[in-house]
Amino acid sequence: MADLPIKDPAVATAGLFRAYGDSWVLTGIDLELGRGETLAVIGANGAGKSTLLRILAGLLRPTEGRVEVLGAALPSEAHEVRARIGYLGHEALLYRDLSAAENLRFHARLFGLPNEGRERIAELLALVRLEHRATTRIGEMSAGMVQRLAICRAVLHEPELLLLDEPLAHLDPDGAATVAPLIGSTQGRSRVVVTHDIATALAGGGRILALRRDGTVAYRGLAQDLDEEAARAVYADRADEGPGSRGVAA
Repeated sequence: MADLPIKDPAVATAGLFRAYGDSWVLTGIDLELGRGETLAVIGANGAGKSTLLRILAGLLRPTEGRVEVLGAALPSEAHEVRARIGYLGHEALLYRDLSAAENLRFHARLFGLPNEGRERIAELLALVRLEHRATTRIGEMSAGMVQRLAICRAVLHEPELLLLDEPLAHLDPDGAATVAPLIGSTQGRSRVVVTHDIATALAGGGRILALRRDGTVAYRGLAQDLDEEAARAVYADRADEGPGSRGVAA
């Protein structure tokens, strides 16, 4: 049975295509995500996961199709919702020659936070255990520290929608635990999370979008309706063994 339309979705795409030159990366992506829900995006390298996230963030234009985020049509109305979105990509978007606090104050000014967000910055640095590194330059930090700081940047302005690309990259278990309160589903935000961790995606209790290497949808639905074996088949591109062959709607 097809899903019923979601009223006032946080994210909606219809017939979304994206090409780089002659190569199609996303092919006919239709999805909806309700307010406060989480969508985990899984699939092999090159399946278009990061491209999808960048389109939702307003950083890339779709080649074809409709994209709406928080009620705004992208890319034409991206300026209306940019301050309501928190984006974490593969790049930290931090200046190597500035300190941790200076980087966050710079982004606080971009979002118009009062007093350059100083109280919020102090709170975030304490939460991720980097308060002792407030004056340390980014270029002198470990990859794990930079990742924790990049997460602080993404949530600094308390966005309604979080777009997270492998948010736990470079983090050991302790580091992952420190950022969990900032990016977890308990915050009540809408979230789109790109991950290679199938077990975590399935345990999240939200929705799953599984993409094949050709950018088509292998599975779109609830995490509870997809088992780990079928999800792993997506990574191997075993179409005959994938979710669609199990009678699950794609």
